[in-house]
Parts: sequence; structure tokens; C-alpha cells
Amino acid sequence: MNNRNVQNKMRVYHRYLGFFLAGIMAVYAVSGILMIFRNTDFLKKDYIEERTFEVGTKAEELGAKLRIKNFKIEKEEGNLVYFNGGNFNTETGLATYTKKELPYVLKKMTDMHKATSDRPLFFLNIFFGVSLLFFVISAFWMFLPKTSIFKKGLYFAAAGLVLALLVIFI
Repeated sequence: MNNRNVQNKMRVYHRYLGFFLAGIMAVYAVSGILMIFRNTDFLKKDYIEERTFEVGTKAEELGAKLRIKNFKIEKEEGNLVYFNGGNFNTETGLATYTKKELPYVLKKMTDMHKATSDRPLFFLNIFFGVSLLFFVISAFWMFLPKTSIFKKGLYFAAAGLVLALLVIFI
């Protein structure tokens, strides 16, 4: 197989894989941007949540059980314990609190983005990552190496790599 044939094949694979992944890339782009703001209330809605625990559950254990970050007991009045965003009845074991979550579709998108190996969607994440790596490699077959566009492309690729390394290590 000669170089021109390899170049044409890479261009074809690059093009059709790009079209195929366009929708997935859009979802990952939106969910990635949303994940930047996950420590804020940006686009999140309030939901009232109720959970019942065993009677005798200590208020100090509640933060871990409810998975509330920065859990803090604000005050205690009789059998009611008030904490940031809710209350807990030590007599009945009922915890009522406000939970902030993204709307359903946006939550599903961000859940897909951060899937781990114990979730079925992790195969999609691996496929997407490998596909992006293919895009990186196949981009260098889009133009002949002797052309000025290819040489300028190498400068831009090097600049992008340097910027990424600076952001990571500085």
C-alpha cells in the first residue's frame, strides 16, 4: 500500500467516524461544560428528599449516610436536628432535606460522561476515547507532509500540546 493510498483511507475513516460521532461529541461537550460547574447550583433544581434511618442513628453519622458534602449540624431542638438543607428526627429516624440536581436529561448526560468501569456505559466512554485518539493520529494524514499546511499544522499541534502540559503542571 503506497502513501497516497494510506492517506486517502485515513481521510475516509476520519471523515465517516467524525460524522458518526458528531452527536456523541456534542453530548460530551455539553456534559463536560456542565461538569465544570458541578460544585455550583448552575441549572440545578431543588428536590425534597425523605429518607428513614434506624432509630438511634447519631446525627453526626447523617452526613455520610445522606452523602452530603460539607455536612454541618446547625442546631438541635428536642428530637429535631437541623442541618444545612434539612432536618432529622432522632425519634422517628426521618431525615427531610433539599437536594439540588440537574434536570433529568442533563443529569443523564453528565452521568454518562463520568461512567466508571462498574457501569454499562463505560464501553461507550472507551470507544469514544479511542475514537478521539484515532482523530488525533489520522489528522496527520489529512495533508501531504511536504505542504505548508502540514508544517503549520505541526506548529499548531505542538502549541496545543505545550498549552495542555502547561495547564496540567502549572
